[in-house]
Amino acid sequence: MKKIIISIIALFGIFNAQAQENTSSEQPKKLTLDEANLVSSYYKQDGNNSAVTGGIGTEKLTDISNTIDVTMVKYDKKERKNKFGFSVGIDHYTSASSDMIDLKANSSASHADTRIYPALSWSRENESKGTTLMAGVSYSTEFDYQSIGANIGFSQKTANKMGEFTAKFQAYLDQVKLITPIELRPNGSTGGEHDNYGTSGRNTYALSLSYSQIINQNFQVELLADGVQQTGYLSLPFHRVYFNDNSVHQETLPDKRFKIPLGLRANYFLGDKVILRAYYRYYTDDWGLRSNTFSLETPVKISPFVSVSPFYRYYSQTSAKYFAPYQEHTAFDDFYTSNYDLSKFNSHFYGAGIRINPKNGLFGIQCLNMIEIRYGHYTKSVGMKSDIISLNLRFK
Repeated sequence: MKKIIISIIALFGIFNAQAQENTSSEQPKKLTLDEANLVSSYYKQDGNNSAVTGGIGTEKLTDISNTIDVTMVKYDKKERKNKFGFSVGIDHYTSASSDMIDLKANSSASHADTRIYPALSWSRENESKGTTLMAGVSYSTEFDYQSIGANIGFSQKTANKMGEFTAKFQAYLDQVKLITPIELRPNGSTGGEHDNYGTSGRNTYALSLSYSQIINQNFQVELLADGVQQTGYLSLPFHRVYFNDNSVHQETLPDKRFKIPLGLRANYFLGDKVILRAYYRYYTDDWGLRSNTFSLETPVKISPFVSVSPFYRYYSQTSAKYFAPYQEHTAFDDFYTSNYDLSKFNSHFYGAGIRINPKNGLFGIQCLNMIEIRYGHYTKSVGMKSDIISLNLRFK
């Protein structure tokens, strides 16, 4: 928390200094701080289908997350708009289910962990031609998982600037630490923090395509399509699977998975005070999983500087062909999991947010131009439930 407060104070100083410096309407030729966001959230969940203990047992988990992202802008000699982004996030979680890797609650190193994930991004927009180039890199590390990511992209607006096509390619090269359940470890290893578990690779490649179109001043739509190929170690090594003979095994899944999500987003402005934001997605993959997602959010402006945004999301999916509950797999199965994220279920997520963005800033701080608080409650038909509350501060 101390580091976050120091970061906020530093942002105040930078924005106030640049607000005094940039008094003209001329586009900045020097690198200029454009916007920064600080997002903090608290998440908790509970349920009785932990994959760590074979599809039964507690799913209790809490997570505290803090993310800071900063965007800087510079126009070059050709009047192209260059954006540079930097973000860093830190999550800390405690998990009763992960602690059962060692079958001794509140005792093992796996009962809590911290994840750190910095990222850098760049984009160059030629506003006269309507083209944008983009690229980025990211990194994520925690005790049992490391990920290196990179992306490149391109977008082109139509001649009348009413439509825009975007293509983006992303790659993630990951390493999974092979932490097995304690009873399946060789030589009676206790799974101490300094044990040499070994690692295995997991690679993800994704091509994302989208086309957005302004139909009229009140109506906008966007079509989205992705193709995602995963290869490598796609199981989680500490997920147990109990067969019908009561024997315990390590989750085993294919080393390839191809996913196709297709989506449609639509925004409709009902006058000056209400926006309807609708989203639909269909998903399919070669593990036999199919899903449908529908969400609706309706921001309502209750004053010139205050708005509320109730939201609702419905999700349903079929079971992957490799899933079976506790003690229902047999020795004839080549692949097996009791992870209920791959089971048949439906879920509901609903809540609301309130946003305040007065013209002259908040709390007497001119550069702090927006604060938003959101709360959401999630329920899953297989018994899991969760709550999340988040705070977003924007400096501009």
